[in-house]
Amino acid sequence: MKKGLILILALGLFYTASAQETKIGFTNADYVLSLMPESKEVQSQVAAYEKQFSNSIQQKYQDFQQQVAEYQQNAPTMTEQVRAEKEQELQGLQQSLQKFQQDAEQSIARKQQELYQPLYEKIQNAIDKVAEENGYTHVLRAEALLYIADEESGDISELVLNKLGVEAPDASATDE
Repeated sequence: MKKGLILILALGLFYTASAQETKIGFTNADYVLSLMPESKEVQSQVAAYEKQFSNSIQQKYQDFQQQVAEYQQNAPTMTEQVRAEKEQELQGLQQSLQKFQQDAEQSIARKQQELYQPLYEKIQNAIDKVAEENGYTHVLRAEALLYIADEESGDISELVLNKLGVEAPDASATDE
């Protein structure tokens, strides 16, 4: 009796789930992001932040190169012990420079993520609203789709742009 009741409930749930129409859409969040005016501001902020590190790295590298040149010039007159100490010092400077560069790259990536996160959240909110307003049950990333039978029918990128108040470029202008 229990098994029969469970089977009836399962079939009822399956029927209810299959009765709901599935409507699948897709969008390219990076495309939407590229058209948002805020994106240009974030790009310039990231570029400025990156330039600060680039200038520091370049200065440290020039200092290191100068010390290497001085070592090479003075090495023949140095004692074995002084030469070994200077080589060890230069290796330490080189490792320090490499670490600084790695830390800078990580810091830039964190800053980029920090600045872009609110924009992606804004895009996600717009996608959620468009999906709800238009009856989409699933919205996928366009970059992950391997096959689309009718590309125009499910692409909601333009609707998302409209929801964000961003004007999409004219399709005929981009094809030329």
